[in-house]
Amino acid sequence: MTKNPDDYFEIGCGRCARGGTPDCSVVRWSSTLKALREVMASTGLVEVAKWGAPCYTYEGKNIAMLAAFRERCSLSFFKGDLLADTANILTKVGENAREGRILTLASAAEVERLAPVIRAYVFEAIEVERAGIQRPEQPAVPEAMPDELHAFFTTHPAVKAAFDALTPGRKRSYLLHFNGAKQSATRHARIEKAVPFILQGKGWNER
Repeated sequence: MTKNPDDYFEIGCGRCARGGTPDCSVVRWSSTLKALREVMASTGLVEVAKWGAPCYTYEGKNIAMLAAFRERCSLSFFKGDLLADTANILTKVGENAREGRILTLASAAEVERLAPVIRAYVFEAIEVERAGIQRPEQPAVPEAMPDELHAFFTTHPAVKAAFDALTPGRKRSYLLHFNGAKQSATRHARIEKAVPFILQGKGWNER
């Protein structure tokens, strides 16, 4: 992965062979990302490369990060859930995200228009770090077991026993995956595909 932020804006994150080509997401969103970089440079944060992308830190603490995808580019705040988001422009990183929030941007002009807001959000994020604000502990909400899995277990007791023996985190990874399917047939297919990994004692993310 890219180790230098300067390299990122020229050849991308370094995770695939598309880097530096017109098909690279960073190249595709080059003008927007560079506009974002200028805004971030004006905040006084330290720019480093982490996970192959520019990350902005305050006294060693991660504040925000740039990212480029096929369909968008974004500025993500590591503790975005603690920001007031008065402009209502942040969204969750993923459906089950509790912490990070992202700002999706589509052009350099949009970055220029939102520059004052972005700076205000960055300074608020810095104050969160300075004040040592911590997230309140949230009890994990148990994921419901889909009817299809209940039915599968009645005819496959060995799979049920293996599932019951999994750690809570591994169980949750499967339940999230199964429940993510909108149609019953898809949930059935996902359950069938997961069986070998359940029997090996692996979580869905460890397959």
